[in-house]
Amino acid sequence: MSIRIVIADDQAMVRAGLRLIVESEPGMEVVGEAPDGVEAVAVARRTRPDLVLMDISMPRMDGLAAAKQLLDWPDPPKVVMLTTFDTDENLYAALRTGSSGFLLKVSPPEQLLDAIRVVAAGDALLDPAVTTRVIASFAGRHDPVPPPQLADLTPRELEVLHSLARGLTNAEIAAKLFVGEATVKTHVARVLMKLHLRDRAQAVVFAYESGVVRPGTAVG
Repeated sequence: MSIRIVIADDQAMVRAGLRLIVESEPGMEVVGEAPDGVEAVAVARRTRPDLVLMDISMPRMDGLAAAKQLLDWPDPPKVVMLTTFDTDENLYAALRTGSSGFLLKVSPPEQLLDAIRVVAAGDALLDPAVTTRVIASFAGRHDPVPPPQLADLTPRELEVLHSLARGLTNAEIAAKLFVGEATVKTHVARVLMKLHLRDRAQAVVFAYESGVVRPGTAVG
């Protein structure tokens, strides 16, 4: 089965370039395009894609508002945000939509295709540059109060949360903890469930906002 994709971006040349990249990959199919958020929602409703590549800055309705509408559906498509992340306000808003992927528009084609595969498989993906921005933006903030649900995490799950906050992949976490990737996936799922988080993106924000991890500290 092909991964069915809708591309939403207000620039026709960008949409054409994304279509070329996506359709060059076996097992991926572009089923619709949209120049703004309103049309993105309409096209997604009509085509029922597996995944939407969504630009943040678009006319009529921006990508953040469109993503929120899509993710409120009973069986929503996955959403991957494509952006320049020129402001921290956009970054935080995007991370909190519940979107599963975040890539900079300057990312190479192979990274885009990898993101589509990862997100379509049910995982989430953060561009390393996005994780770096999250870490930098929390530097110098006042001491936060750790939320009570942190007490529900085991020491190993807390280690996994630390690693997620640093942007480590499952394979990197597995190597660091000397366990298999399947074990890491189980730990990640339990961390998200216990903290009532949707995905890794929200886990990164949670870890820094709650003070579990502080910018400049070692992973552990």
